[in-house]
Amino acid sequence: MRTQPLQRTSWAARTARGLWPDPNPLRRSTDRAEAGLLALLVIVFLAGAPLIALLAWRLTLSATFTTVTAQHAGWRQVPAVLLADVPGSSPYDAAVRATWTAPDGAARSGVVYASQGARAGTTTRIWVNASGRQEKWPLTPAQAATQAELIGSFAAMTWALILLLAGALGHHLIDTRRMAAWDSELRTANFSGPASTSS
Repeated sequence: MRTQPLQRTSWAARTARGLWPDPNPLRRSTDRAEAGLLALLVIVFLAGAPLIALLAWRLTLSATFTTVTAQHAGWRQVPAVLLADVPGSSPYDAAVRATWTAPDGAARSGVVYASQGARAGTTTRIWVNASGRQEKWPLTPAQAATQAELIGSFAAMTWALILLLAGALGHHLIDTRRMAAWDSELRTANFSGPASTSS
């Protein structure tokens, strides 16, 4: 007689089948609650993650100071002449004093950052405002878009982590209730005792 081989199912399939709601009388209310919680968390994540990522992306773009907004604010790039050599041993840009000409023609001086190995007398470009004061280097539109995408992705992952923690808490509460129900059923069975038989 030939026997049918046992079909092995994956862990995910067994879990999905165990949580899927059906009219099985052996399925407890806690099992249905767990299935409902899982479905709710999936729906909330799928509905909320794109919106949260888009909102974070837009807020980041609107709050980022780019070269376009700098130019609209009257900033411009000017050449700054280095007054000293930049040490060649530093792997990063180093601070060095320099002079530059303000948009109104006045001479300005201050500390700028130049690449390693730059010699005194060479120029590096800096951003200044309308009065010639040096300002922080703004981001390019491409850099701002990349930063916004990263923050949007991080916001979506944060949302997923929040829901994961909420799911873990819900699972713990449901397990606590399930164990209490099992304990109550065991106590009831022990109190009733075995059925008596007549002699």
